[in-house]
Amino acid sequence: MRAGNRSESSGRPDPLVCPLTCPPDPRLVRRLGARACLAAGLLPWRRAGGTTVILCAGPPDAAARALVAPLRPCHWAPCDAATIETALRPYLDPARILRAETRTAWGHSARALDPRLARGVAAALALVGTLTVILAPGPALTLLAALCALCLLMNAGLKAAAALATLRGGPARTELPAVPPEQLPLVTLLVPLHREERVAERLLVRLGRLDYPRDRLELRLAVEARDTTTLEALAQIALPHWARVVEVPEGRIRTKPRALNFALEGARGTIVAVYDAEDAPAPDQLLRVAARFAHADPRLACLQGVLDFYNPRSNWIARCFTLEYAMWFRVMLPGLQRLGLVLPLGGTTLFLRRHVIEEVGGWDAHNVTEDADLGIRLARRGYRTEVIDTVTREEANARLWPWVRQRSRWLKGYAMCWGVAMRDPGRLWRELGAKRCLGLQLLFLGTLAQFALAPMLWSFWLLTFGLPHPAAPWLPPGTGLALVGLFLGAEMVTLAVAALGAARAGRPKLALWALALQVYFPLATLAFWRAMFELLLRPFHWDKTRHGVFGPERPDRVTPPPRPSPHRASAG
Repeated sequence: MRAGNRSESSGRPDPLVCPLTCPPDPRLVRRLGARACLAAGLLPWRRAGGTTVILCAGPPDAAARALVAPLRPCHWAPCDAATIETALRPYLDPARILRAETRTAWGHSARALDPRLARGVAAALALVGTLTVILAPGPALTLLAALCALCLLMNAGLKAAAALATLRGGPARTELPAVPPEQLPLVTLLVPLHREERVAERLLVRLGRLDYPRDRLELRLAVEARDTTTLEALAQIALPHWARVVEVPEGRIRTKPRALNFALEGARGTIVAVYDAEDAPAPDQLLRVAARFAHADPRLACLQGVLDFYNPRSNWIARCFTLEYAMWFRVMLPGLQRLGLVLPLGGTTLFLRRHVIEEVGGWDAHNVTEDADLGIRLARRGYRTEVIDTVTREEANARLWPWVRQRSRWLKGYAMCWGVAMRDPGRLWRELGAKRCLGLQLLFLGTLAQFALAPMLWSFWLLTFGLPHPAAPWLPPGTGLALVGLFLGAEMVTLAVAALGAARAGRPKLALWALALQVYFPLATLAFWRAMFELLLRPFHWDKTRHGVFGPERPDRVTPPPRPSPHRASAG
C-alpha cells in the first residue's frame, strides 16, 4: 500500500508506508483512542522529527483535524479504510466484542431475561392450570373459551382496521424529487453472512446492480471468524473497491444482531442499510431511500422496504409464504403505520439514520428478532418508522421443517420482545401512550396467544359435525357453535386481507391459495410450542436459516468469479 504523504502546509510525497508491516506507535493510538480513530477513519502512525504522520481514508474533515490536534504538527497520508481498520484491530477487539454484545442498555435487552426464573414460572403456571382444570373444570374451560373468543376478535379486528387504513391511504407509491448527486448521503450496507458460501457471489452481483454513486456507498460483509467456508468463498471473488469483509471474532453468543453491532463500528455512512445474504433489492432502492430521508423531518429514523420472494412457485409452502408476506408488507404494515401504531421491523431492507441507531443502543445481540425489538425501541424514543414502497426479493424458505424452525425463532423473539417491553409496564405506557401501548399488546401478545390457544379452538369443529366435545358438559349452551361462527368470521377477514395483499403485490391469482392458509398457519402452532421450549432451555440460540436451496424463477446472470481483489480486508 502506497501512502503519499501531504503536509498541512505542503504537498511533499511520503515514502512507502504500510501500517500492517510497520505497525503504528501504540502510544499515539492510545492517546487519541482506537475507537475514535476508527470512527474518524484515520490512524496516527509514527512521529518523526517532531511531526506526526496521520494515515487517513479520505480528505480530513473538521472532526478529524480536531481529533489529532494534540499531535500537531501533522502530515496527512492517504490509506484505504480497510487497511486502517485492520491495523486498529489489536487495540479494538476485546472492548469491541463486549460492546457488540452489550450495546443495548440492560433494561431494554433480552440478556436480562433469566431462563431459570422463566422455567420456574412456567412450571408453576402449568401446575396451577392443570389443578384448576381438574378441580374446577367448568370455570376453567369457560375461561379458556372466552380467551379463544377474545383472541379471535382482537386479531381479526386488528387485521380489518389495518386493511381499512391501507385502503384509505390511497396509492402506496409516491414519487419524490430526486436528490442531486453531490448531495446524496454516504450509505453503509451491512450484510451479516454465516455459512452463506452458496450465495456469496450472487449477493455481490445483486448489490452491484444498485444505482448509486460508488463514492457514496460502502459495503461491509460481516462474517464470523470461524466461518471458514464463507471466508474462502469470498476470497475467490474480486470485491469492488467499496466493499470489505469484516471478520467477527468469537464471543459468548453468535447471533445476527451481534454481527451487525460489530460491523457498525468503523462504518462511515450517515444512512445504514441492512440486507440479508439472499436479497435482490430493486436497483433504484437507495435513491428512493435518500430522497425520502431528504424530504422528511428528523424524527423519521427508519424506513422499512417491502419484502417479496423470487421463488413463489417452488411449492405450496412457498405460495402460502408469498401470500403471507403480501398480507404483511402490503396491507398490515402500511395499515399499522397509518393507524399510528408501533411497527415491528423486518430483518432486512431496513434503512436507518446512523446517529439514531447509535443513540438507541444498536441491535440487541441477545434478541433473536432484533428487528421487531428495534422497532419498539425506536417508538419508545419518539422516533417514527415508515414503510417505503421499494421491493427486495429474497428466497422463500419452502421446506417444512426449516420453515418450522425459522418460525420458531420468530415467535421466540416475539415473546422476548413482549417480555422486555413489559418489564416496566408503567414506563412503556408513558413512552408509547395508550393507543400504541394497547396496539403493541394486540400485535405481540395477541400473536402468541392465538397460536397457544389454537388447538382448543380447532377442537370445537367437532360440534359442527354433531360429534361430542369433551368440554361441552361444562360450557354454557351454544358456546362451541358461537366460537365456530366467530372463527368463520375471522377467517373471512383473513381471506379478504389475503386478496387485498395479493392484488397490491401484482399477483391477484395468488389469492386462490388463501384456502391453503388453513393448513399453512397451523404449522405455526407447532412452531410456537417449539419456541416456548427453546425460550426456557436456550433462549439466545440463533436457529440459522439456510439460503441457496431454491433459486430464483428467473435466474440471475452471474459471470465466473474473477481473481481475488487487493481491496479485500481480512478483518474489520
